Amino acid sequence: MNDRGHLLTEQRLPDSMNLDAMSVADAVTLMNEQNRVAVDAVEKEQANIAAAVELVVASLRIGGRLFYFGAGTSGRLGVLDASECPPTFRTDPNAVQGIIAGGEAAMFRAQEGAEDKADDGARIVDEKRIGGADIVMGIAAGGTTPFVHGALRRAAERGAKTIFLSCVQPVPNEAKVDVVIRPLTGPEVITGSTRLKAGTATKLVLNTITTIAMVQLGKVYENLMVDVKASNAKLVDRGTRMVATLTGLDRDAAAELLQRAEGHVKTAVVMHHRDASLPEARRLLELADGQLRRAMRSE
Repeated sequence: MNDRGHLLTEQRLPDSMNLDAMSVADAVTLMNEQNRVAVDAVEKEQANIAAAVELVVASLRIGGRLFYFGAGTSGRLGVLDASECPPTFRTDPNAVQGIIAGGEAAMFRAQEGAEDKADDGARIVDEKRIGGADIVMGIAAGGTTPFVHGALRRAAERGAKTIFLSCVQPVPNEAKVDVVIRPLTGPEVITGSTRLKAGTATKLVLNTITTIAMVQLGKVYENLMVDVKASNAKLVDRGTRMVATLTGLDRDAAAELLQRAEGHVKTAVVMHHRDASLPEARRLLELADGQLRRAMRSE
């Protein structure tokens, strides 16, 4: 058994040595102070995060896929981010996928031994037929997860671009990757509990990567999620308000236009600005690579 005691996330935090004797108010204050450490750590990794976004955009633009591989909290955060892309950005569910060691059951009940199987990570890469158009991002807060490194190594062998997200200093035998994102969040309030600061930093990084990538791919206009399809009451309301904002129509007219656009906000806006039919608006969006700003301009 390897001694991981030297890793930053395994160190003891001096400020929380008396956590069990603190008042609730003081403990809450301490947690909030430490959460700020996670934000600061992510800020220092902005250049590497931007490099990762560029890789993801290039992959998705040619029909490639982004895969997150992780175990425990890291794996769950990857699955969470992947699962939120289709409803937020109307992406194909296969475009961003979260893979957690131990499979679906590990989302709801810890499967702690699953993370130690490097071969499982490699096997899933093969099963998913990951190749040169794809991106594999390994997430390991503590840096050493064999499942993650097995997936990264096999993905690289198959020609995929690779990204590694870790919250500790480099460890021996890390997989060689194209981009490393390393927010050093330091010791946790509860020693070794990387669901805390390390988990917060991980969520911030994943939010940034997929959000900015989707913006670059035309899923957002200004700061509005215009590629959403209004498929439930909440989204119909949001879509109607977006159409009204971007066209100047009143709510009733915006709702009618959105209905004619079959619930797709971008299409509705192009129909209005280009005085186009539904098929023509779709054609204009396709010619503009899905970029609403370009599709709204006269040819």
